[in-house]
Amino acid sequence: MLLCVGGGIAAFKACEAARLLVKAGAEVRCALTPAAQRFVTPLTFHALTGNAVATGLWDGGGSDPTILAAGHVSLADWAGVAVIAPATADLLAKLRAGLADDVVTATLLAIEPRLWIAAPAMNERMWRSPATQENVRALAERGVRFLGPAEGEMAERSHVGPGRMVEAQEIASAALRALGPRDLEGIAVLVTAGPTREALDPVRYLSNPSSGRMGFAVAEAARDRGAEVTLIAGPTEVAPPAGVRVLRIVSAQDLESAVNSSLDGARVVVMAAAVADQRPSEFSEQKVKKKEGEETLRLVRTPDVLAGLGTRFAGAQGRPLLVGFAAETERVEENARDKLARKNLDLIVANEVSQGFAGDENRVVVLGRDGGRAELAGTKRAVADALWDRIRALL
Repeated sequence: MLLCVGGGIAAFKACEAARLLVKAGAEVRCALTPAAQRFVTPLTFHALTGNAVATGLWDGGGSDPTILAAGHVSLADWAGVAVIAPATADLLAKLRAGLADDVVTATLLAIEPRLWIAAPAMNERMWRSPATQENVRALAERGVRFLGPAEGEMAERSHVGPGRMVEAQEIASAALRALGPRDLEGIAVLVTAGPTREALDPVRYLSNPSSGRMGFAVAEAARDRGAEVTLIAGPTEVAPPAGVRVLRIVSAQDLESAVNSSLDGARVVVMAAAVADQRPSEFSEQKVKKKEGEETLRLVRTPDVLAGLGTRFAGAQGRPLLVGFAAETERVEENARDKLARKNLDLIVANEVSQGFAGDENRVVVLGRDGGRAELAGTKRAVADALWDRIRALL
């Protein structure tokens, strides 16, 4: 693990992150920008990790002969994953532009961006700056994973807002997940996410408030474990993860077509999309005008894509493993078990959604065809990682 420390007051949290990573069994090396060394000392990180600390572009890994031979390039070759904490506005701008004027930027330039985990930290005005947001978007498109920032009081106590670096435990947990198993290497995975929209006329539709975050987390976790991921996503405001094949759809009919055309070779199908069960029986080419008195809208069923897959592959050899989701407001496990059996699934993920389901946290129950049961809770990415542990065991 390469821990790259930028120059900000949040650098003190990087010390705790280094300690937690070492405690968890990771081998950690650190690289500090010149600005970082005004807040924390190389000696601190040397004491915490037991390894030499890279502080200048010309000294590579300090006194470590295995790094000195080729400086920052050798350090980049060594790194399994790079954590940037704090990722300051200045550092993000340099990384977006590809500058390499210190040991941190030069080393990161030689590391695949999809191996970067960045924890931004800066004043809330700097974070909201269009320039910073543009840099973040560009880096995210290259595959950089961002943690936070969190909201709260800034170092300047009169300032409050987004910009605080996330806590050391969250940084360490994300880094350890990134160093996790590549146990889905080469396995083709199909994931669906987000809502569908069923149009009444050009300006109205039936839908639901699904954000797509849970399905995106499932796709991202599979990608990080080496899977070849196809993600079919309904309309969402959240951007899908980088490094996966993305197909955009709108309606349940679109979803059915996209799933059927993407099944070739898929070993696992995870249907996390929140599909509308009904659609208006008729679509009006023009906006439907208001009328006097009560109005009646006739609905018909949309295709049940997951049930169709269960029927199609029932008893078939080499069938893909089918994982469904059940968003329930009552008798959650009872309804989920019924859906598991009725749709011939291998696993079903059930969650209670009476309070909505668009947040960053989730609490679910995973039920298996074999009678297994597991409760999972935490961030949606943490839940996704734990779900893939169960799926991999079945594979």
